Amino acid sequence: MTPETLAEFLQLPTVGVIATLRRDGAPYTVPVWWLHRDDGIWITGTYNRVWCKHLLRDPRASLCIESGPPLTGHVEFDGTVTPFELPGFDIWPISRLLAEKYVGRGDPANAAAVDAFFANMQTEPRLLFRLEPRVTRAIDMRVYRGKRADREFQQRRAADLST
Repeated sequence: MTPETLAEFLQLPTVGVIATLRRDGAPYTVPVWWLHRDDGIWITGTYNRVWCKHLLRDPRASLCIESGPPLTGHVEFDGTVTPFELPGFDIWPISRLLAEKYVGRGDPANAAAVDAFFANMQTEPRLLFRLEPRVTRAIDMRVYRGKRADREFQQRRAADLST
C-alpha cells in the first residue's frame, strides 16, 4: 500500500477488530472504533469491557482494519497500548473526534446525532488507549497479486495441469 493510499485508508470510518490477550494467553477479539493520529492509534472503551480489562493488565494488542470497495484493503498494527484516564488526561477531545468519525461520517447533517452520541459517551466510565504500532502490515487489495510463493505455486500448478 502506498503511503498516500494508507493515509486515505486510515481516514475511513471502518470498524477495526482489536485482539487482546486473556490471562491464559489465548486471544480475545472484539470490534472497536479507532482514530489514527501522528502519535498512534486511539481507541475508546469503558472500564467494564473485557478487552479493556485485558489491556490494563497486558498492553500487547493487534488492531486489524479491513475495508471493501472503493478502497479495498487491509491494515494491521501490532504493538502495545498506553491507557489514558480521567482526571489525569482529558479524554473528551479525542472521544469527540471518534464520535465525529463514526457517527458524523463527515456529513454536517449528522451534527445532532454526533452531539447526542457524545453526550451519552460522557455518562459512561470511559478511558482511551493509544496503540503504538511496532509492526504495520498494509495491503491494497486492488493491486495485490499474492505473495511470490503463491504466484509460483499457481504457475507450477498450471504447468502440471497443461501436461
